Parts: sequence; C-alpha cells; structure tokens
Amino acid sequence: MGSDKKIENFILRQPSRFILSVLRNFKRNQGLLLSGAVAYYTLLSIVPMFALILVGFSHFIEEEQLYTTILSHLKLVIPGHAERVAGQVWGFLARRQLVGVFGILFMMFFSSMAFTVLESAMAVIFSHRAKKHRRHFLISAIIPYAYIFLMGFGLLLVTLVAGALDALADKHVIIFGWDLSLAGSSRFVLYLSGMLGMVIMLTSLYMVMPVGHISIRHAIIGGFTATVLWEIIRHILVWYYSRLSLVNVIYGSLATAVVALLSIEVAVIILLLGAQVIAEFERLTFDLPDTDQAGVGV
Repeated sequence: MGSDKKIENFILRQPSRFILSVLRNFKRNQGLLLSGAVAYYTLLSIVPMFALILVGFSHFIEEEQLYTTILSHLKLVIPGHAERVAGQVWGFLARRQLVGVFGILFMMFFSSMAFTVLESAMAVIFSHRAKKHRRHFLISAIIPYAYIFLMGFGLLLVTLVAGALDALADKHVIIFGWDLSLAGSSRFVLYLSGMLGMVIMLTSLYMVMPVGHISIRHAIIGGFTATVLWEIIRHILVWYYSRLSLVNVIYGSLATAVVALLSIEVAVIILLLGAQVIAEFERLTFDLPDTDQAGVGV
C-alpha cells in the first residue's frame, strides 16, 4: 500500500512523463493494431451473441421488450447505427426455426471470439507478467462463455425491471408535496443500467482478462474512467455522424458496417489504453527505487 502511495505521488508530480510513457508503450505494443483486431472480432460476435440471448429468453419474456433492452444497450456501443444492427438480431429471431444444433454451436463459437481475442490483446499489454503467471487453457476457454452468460443474465434483469416500471407508467408518486409521474422512468432505468453495466463489465475485464492479480481499486478506477470517456466520445460520434460524416456517401450500403467497426475500435482503444495505464503503474512498482530517485530531482 505504501508503494502505491509513492507511485501515485510520483504520477502527480510528473503527469506528463507518466502519460508519455503510457503512450510510448502502447505504441510499442502495437495498441492500434490490437484494437483493430478486437474491434473486428467484436463486430463478428455482437450479432450472434445478442441473437442467442434474444432467442434464449424469448421463451420467458415478451420478444419486443427484450428487443428494446438490447437496442438501448447497443446504442451505448454503436452510436448512430444501433437500430440497423438490432434489426439484424430481430431478423434472425424470425428465422430461428431454420437454425439447428450445428447452427447454435456455430453461433456460440463466433459469439466467444471477441473475448478470446481481447484476452490475447491483454496478454500483449501485460507481457511483463508472462514470466510469473500462467493460465490454464481450459480457463481461457470458459471465460468467454461465462461473460456471455453474465451479459444475458444482466439483460434479463434489466428487462424485468423496465417491464415492471412500464406497468406502473400511469402511476404517480408524491414526494414532499411534489407529484411525480413514473412515465418514461423505464427509459431512464435502461440508460442508467447500461452505464452501470458498462462500468461493471470494464472493471471485470481489467480484473479477469490479464493473467495474475489486479487490485479491485485500480480496476474500478479504470472501468469508471473508461466509461465516462467513452460516453463523452459517443456523443461526439453521434453528432459527427449526423452532421458532418460522409460515410454514407462514400461507402453506401457498407456504411453501417464501417461506422460500427470504427465506433467499436474507438471504444476498444479506450479499453486498452486503460489497461496500459494499469500495466505502467505495475512497471513503476517494479522500478520503485528508480522512481524515488527520479522524484528527488524534481
């Protein structure tokens, strides 16, 4: 704990040096190339993953309610073109009887690819851990499907809560003399749950994907910071795509895929930069004597 305090003081004294070190190592680790690979496989995974979740829970919950929840969460990841991607998921639901056991297994494989490639990208960024830590290949195989299950459970929980609020939409609550309507509360809950879910997801990715142990404190800070930064950039992207972008003119029918890929890649860059910050923090822990000497001269 004391060493963490010393490193934090060092970063506060020399923030520019720390940021330059993060960016330099991110470039050395081919961060943009890793982000592109993760974004590509995420784009391949996102439709079959949400399609499987929608088909699985459609036996228990109304399909349109589930679709609304999935659409609201896709808007947090693919701003501007989430409706078209969600439409692909909905189209699969209409033809689900054509998919057999082999098709389900095929979709499960593609659904897991994004998490598998992300784990490989994290291994590059945290390469300094390779000498001390190893992960059994069975654990690496289970992690993607565990994330898919948890995402499905989270969507189910959010859908149930939003449905309950919709049922109370015509009700009124009086608080300190103020008459408050519950109409529209489900939309706010969907947005708030999406943001909270993103913080939890990113925090867990920082803790689980790299081999070895990362402190919960650092993972939460990284997850919260990445979520806030992405929310700011997401609104900028929505404004850019709606006002200035020529993607539709240049790419035509491919515009949705291009925009989705670019949006996901920006999100992944933010995620991997957060991982690089944690990795740099660890390197400073290993080089603590040098850090103390560097701080003396400031």
